[in-house]
Amino acid sequence: MTKLSLANLDALSAQAGVPRYRRDDLSAGIVHFGVGNFHRAHMAVYLHELMNEGKALDFAIIGAGVMASDAKMKATLQAQDYLTTVVEQDVNRSAATITGPMIDIITAPDFARIIDTLADPKIRIVSMTITEGGYFIDPATGKFDPKHPAIVADAADPDHPKTVFGLIIAGLKARRAKNIPPFTVMCCDNIPGNGEVTEATVTGLAKLSNPDFAHWIHENVAFPNSMVDRITPATGQREIDIARDAYRIEDGWPVFCEEFKQWVMEDNFPLGRPAFEDVGATFVPDVAPYELMKLRILNGGHAAIAYPAALMDIHFVHEAMENELIRAFLAKLEHDEIIPVVPPVPNTSLSDYFDLIERRFANPKIGDTIPRLAQDGSNRQPKFILPSTSDRLTKGLDVVGLALVSALWCRYFEGLSDSGKAIVFNDASADRLQAAALASRQDPKAFLALGDIFGDVGVNPQFVARFGTALASLRDRGTAATLTAYLDGTLGG
Repeated sequence: MTKLSLANLDALSAQAGVPRYRRDDLSAGIVHFGVGNFHRAHMAVYLHELMNEGKALDFAIIGAGVMASDAKMKATLQAQDYLTTVVEQDVNRSAATITGPMIDIITAPDFARIIDTLADPKIRIVSMTITEGGYFIDPATGKFDPKHPAIVADAADPDHPKTVFGLIIAGLKARRAKNIPPFTVMCCDNIPGNGEVTEATVTGLAKLSNPDFAHWIHENVAFPNSMVDRITPATGQREIDIARDAYRIEDGWPVFCEEFKQWVMEDNFPLGRPAFEDVGATFVPDVAPYELMKLRILNGGHAAIAYPAALMDIHFVHEAMENELIRAFLAKLEHDEIIPVVPPVPNTSLSDYFDLIERRFANPKIGDTIPRLAQDGSNRQPKFILPSTSDRLTKGLDVVGLALVSALWCRYFEGLSDSGKAIVFNDASADRLQAAALASRQDPKAFLALGDIFGDVGVNPQFVARFGTALASLRDRGTAATLTAYLDGTLGG
């Protein structure tokens, strides 16, 4: 086994692809907030591929983190010269590649250094993957929440910010004071209109302390929308062991992912950008159709299978797809209720796209887990499931399957699987979700009363009725029997 480091790249080249560029040839051009697995499997890979062609060498990444947990990532990656082993796994092949476009990471509490770095004229792009819940957006209204404690704190002391958005504002202020043009802010999270959402949060925070500067940001800073896609599970001991045993690489935080990746972007980068189109990214005038397709069909599909699988004690996503009931449930839900309310996408068959999604979910090599899909539902349900529900209700269409998805989520938050196994939650709103789920035993409307999540959907009579029927079936008959009833058309009565 060989420890991952710049000094050992020659030795590692026998078992993995290694950078063809030298670290000394790189200079920073991007600051990226949220150096997690997805970033290292997605944007960092596109950059690595460009750098291997001798391009974008002045767009190396400086990572940034504002959470206490980011310190562990920094320590791990710093010990291996910020290199990452990316293992791509398809059904018929697996391959390891060592990527090296990252050259540094700055984490809390060194906020002053983050601001200084953002003010460096060499930085032309500031990007982020901070999860769907990291944008201080009210999930029911989709608008910026100025009352969040972290936002209130940054607004009260804008010169010493501690949020990603406060730091971005401080960096822009420093650049403006030095007459340096503003960087582009690029969101890489799964949010509809992610550039617009990011701009709303940045300008919303700035407006609380300096309305004139908020207006300047709106007029001068680019926030391109984008759609990102690559299934990337969390790293655990399993992945560390595979990197060691299969590839003889000692990597403290390897990244495993599927072979497929996709990136669709608006081309709005006033200070320039890497030629991502040369390595497979797509630039389009309007990202919205692509991102809506992906959020509804792929992310919505993940959300749909997460909770029945958890209630049936299934751990891996590919195992859920091997379950005939869950796979059939997903297919019927997508074809009958989700895909019919997805707008057309240029040069794309939505049915073929779902066939691709099915194959990706079923890939046994990935090792993606049901607990990962089930986490953070309070942010994911309003973005991935409930918009389809709302669209169908607005059109006067039935929602038997989508109401069942919401009922499965409620049943999951009662805390025990069908076999009585305890469920471990990973959601910032877990306490109130569980309280509402338990209260729904007496009145199903108690769960739908979470207005910041369900909004108008939660009081729609048709949805309330379908939800109540599905929830009663899950409690009385269990998950498998309820899925069977949905599939044979008897769940809705």
